Amino acid sequence: MRTDTGHVFKLEDYRASDYLIPATSLDFRLSPDATHVTALLTIERREGVAASAPLVLDGDGLTLLGVAIDGQALSASDYEATPDRLTILKPPATRRFELRLETEIAPSRNEALMGLYRSNNVYCTQCEAEGFRRITYFLDRPDILSVYTVRIEAPHNEAPLLLSNGNPVERGALANGRHYAIWHDPFPKPSYLFALVAGALGKVAGSFTTMSGREVELGIYVEPGKERLAGYAMDALKRSMKWDEDAFGREYDLDVFNIVAVSDFNMGAMENKGLNVFNDKYVLADEETATDADFANIEAIIAHEYFHNWTGNRITCRDWFQLCLKEGLTVYRDHEFSADQRSRAVKRIAEVRTLRSHQFPEDQGPLAHPVRPRRYREINNFYTATVYEKGSEVVRMIRTILGPQTFRAGMDLYFERHDGEAATIEDFLKVFEDVSGRDLAQFALWYHQAGTPNLTVSSAHNAAAKEFTLEIEQSVPPTPSESRKRLMHIPLAFGLVGADGKPVAWDSVEGATVDDGVIHIRKRRHTVRFSGISE
Repeated sequence: MRTDTGHVFKLEDYRASDYLIPATSLDFRLSPDATHVTALLTIERREGVAASAPLVLDGDGLTLLGVAIDGQALSASDYEATPDRLTILKPPATRRFELRLETEIAPSRNEALMGLYRSNNVYCTQCEAEGFRRITYFLDRPDILSVYTVRIEAPHNEAPLLLSNGNPVERGALANGRHYAIWHDPFPKPSYLFALVAGALGKVAGSFTTMSGREVELGIYVEPGKERLAGYAMDALKRSMKWDEDAFGREYDLDVFNIVAVSDFNMGAMENKGLNVFNDKYVLADEETATDADFANIEAIIAHEYFHNWTGNRITCRDWFQLCLKEGLTVYRDHEFSADQRSRAVKRIAEVRTLRSHQFPEDQGPLAHPVRPRRYREINNFYTATVYEKGSEVVRMIRTILGPQTFRAGMDLYFERHDGEAATIEDFLKVFEDVSGRDLAQFALWYHQAGTPNLTVSSAHNAAAKEFTLEIEQSVPPTPSESRKRLMHIPLAFGLVGADGKPVAWDSVEGATVDDGVIHIRKRRHTVRFSGISE
């Protein structure tokens, strides 16, 4: 396994890879201690890249058995291979060629639970953020989008179930009690979304009819004997699919959607395209013993991973600095789903309590970082409350600034413009600028600047002049990496209420931009004066 080299990754150092991998074909011959993986990669050199540019692929603890280009085995002088890297020194002069790689891995000895591992007699994968390189050599980065075809072969008595991403294509029996299955995912995806599950699992079956009338086969796979505990998860999944159609116009795009719940999984859940993998505590609930909070958590996490199908999968992030683009946005979507399914007021209180108890201390401590970090040593350290929860609140503020209709128009444009792409925060903000005509440059500081802004507000009423005045001042405390902060664009939703509890109208307002019940705080101090206020 790789060890920490101390290398610091910086946002400003991003550059596109010299090569693309538009198609990936994988063949797995599963064995606990010696799984044979054959990868057939369609390699394409980018326009403008010199033909002499070497092809450098990521690995992590791999054993290379063979390498060939366009059917011809390479000699030892044609490449350099270590367990953690494969370099093709002299790629073909043609822009497009096929690279065949054979590797051997030992799933039963993979205690990191990253890549392909075997636990409780079930093969499972976890590839986010950099686990795919533990399966085969690859350009293991989120901006390399590839169409995957996967063939899985295993002894039927050990692994009667063979699952991967996409739609099932073919399955059948082989000699010596073995069998196989072939899966194809027509939608390009990054390697971190690859998934494979094989073993003996029970199934809870269901179906969902999309808004265009397509029938989608649903499956929740659990350890045998736990099937009765997955009923609520199936109900939550169907409600999530319907809600995403109604709220965002997002229809599911494959013929099947599968969830696998296993007890040994090192993340809460993972949104692999068409094959979500969960720690089973976020899927299973016994109606006799589970609490309301247990059911709410299952509902929210099922929804979160499903919503990633569009915000994370169909549109992914260009690099790991853009992690909030898929996570913060999807947290916002699952918060809205839960608010619509339950009590919006109660849900909002819970969200704010989480911010105050988890994210505010993070913003005020030694590890404070922006919603979009600018540097990291280990990306797994940035799955934080700032990226997730504060990232969600930044999206909510965009909706507050624009209003629900313009926000929805911006999201529609985002899905239309960037479907099938690896996007950035700049891409995301640009769609809202385009649909609204607003300049969001100052607002973008919410993504770039760490720390929790403070607002100080005082008020005064001059009955004789019929004026109500708000004195508003913003400040952003320093954080360890930033001692001097820039002023933020803070949308402050407000309402004026009279003694009888009814809204109070005003004739005019000056001192700040005020529209649709929102005061836009952009300067250090604002004196906002409402005229025509008699009480």
